[in-house]
Amino acid sequence: MTTGPLAGVRVIDLTAVGMGPMATQLLGDYGADVIKVESAEGDVFRHVTPQRHHGMSHAYLNLNRNKRSVVLDAKSEVGRDDLMALLETADVFVSNMRAPALRRLGLDANALTARFPRLIHCTCYGYSERGPYAGRAAVDDTIQAASGVAWLQGNAGATAPEYVKTVVADKVVGLYVANAITSALYEREKSGSGQAIEVPMFECMVSFLAVEHLAGKSYLPPEGNTGYARLLNEFRRPFRTLDGYIGVVPYTDGQWKRFFELAGEPALAADARYSTPPARSRHFPDLYAYVEEILARKSTAEWLALLDEADIPFAPVKSLDELLDDPHLNALGFWQRVEHPTEGTLIQAGLPVHFSRTPASVRRHAPSLGEHTDELLGAIGAFRHEGPGRQK
Repeated sequence: MTTGPLAGVRVIDLTAVGMGPMATQLLGDYGADVIKVESAEGDVFRHVTPQRHHGMSHAYLNLNRNKRSVVLDAKSEVGRDDLMALLETADVFVSNMRAPALRRLGLDANALTARFPRLIHCTCYGYSERGPYAGRAAVDDTIQAASGVAWLQGNAGATAPEYVKTVVADKVVGLYVANAITSALYEREKSGSGQAIEVPMFECMVSFLAVEHLAGKSYLPPEGNTGYARLLNEFRRPFRTLDGYIGVVPYTDGQWKRFFELAGEPALAADARYSTPPARSRHFPDLYAYVEEILARKSTAEWLALLDEADIPFAPVKSLDELLDDPHLNALGFWQRVEHPTEGTLIQAGLPVHFSRTPASVRRHAPSLGEHTDELLGAIGAFRHEGPGRQK
């Protein structure tokens, strides 16, 4: 049985690849009935490698649990009729198709909210329709370039720009999408009316970075340049110990005082350069170079014990392989061993958010292409069809 906080909410999911599917999987984890609408070719993320069977890639499996798959051709009359029939049963429609394509199909916000006044209509794509970049194609890499992420990864222009080695824009903006939809659902409970939501990747990522990196240009006139100094410090990196690497970040006055004591130089806590947060912020390179020098004197195990006792933020550097055997994650049962009907035994990340009264859950495996077409279209009275989906 569905017990999550979104139990009873139905989502029609016309998204593909990373951003949209991550958002709708979160909604599904929290109890929503998510119906994934695909073309006959399926979500493009079905086809990356590694995979055991065609159309069931690792990335697809990790972004599409708790969903049902319906195949239909939204460009055909029959397909649009079927989609409209699904929307009659829905609370939320979410798509990462660009706005001109949605308008051509009659799936834009004006058309659908007029027909279904309680519908939450959410679009997520590269750039807002309200600005000159409207309609521009975008993927994670191009948004990393446009938003400042790649520039920051290149040491704020000191070296060649680089991409973060994860689809950070897709996943961050996926969180914005899920948050916006749940907020709109809450508001609808008070007003009784749906609304249109636009979640553009570019603007979301610029906002995400501006929190700390707008820095001195938060003020008029400026109090300095963009870029948060602590994060751009050349010594901000995992530090080498005698036998490995460790992340260490003394942050508060008390933590720095205790670190100086561990280093055998408690008098540094009274040094004018390091005694207050503003003073430290002006000397981050010196401080982090000092931390690097001190940590190289002991083993990782020695530092873990000392830093834990001193209550200073630390973490050993772990590989993804090591995380599969992490004792904390294993104590939580975080890694789930599941049996997929076509893909066999899988290891998947569990649900990181805990609800005390309405727990999230994994109720469905990631579906094969069109697995639920007959079930869902039959239930809403659509004509039966042949093959993975109805075409015209």
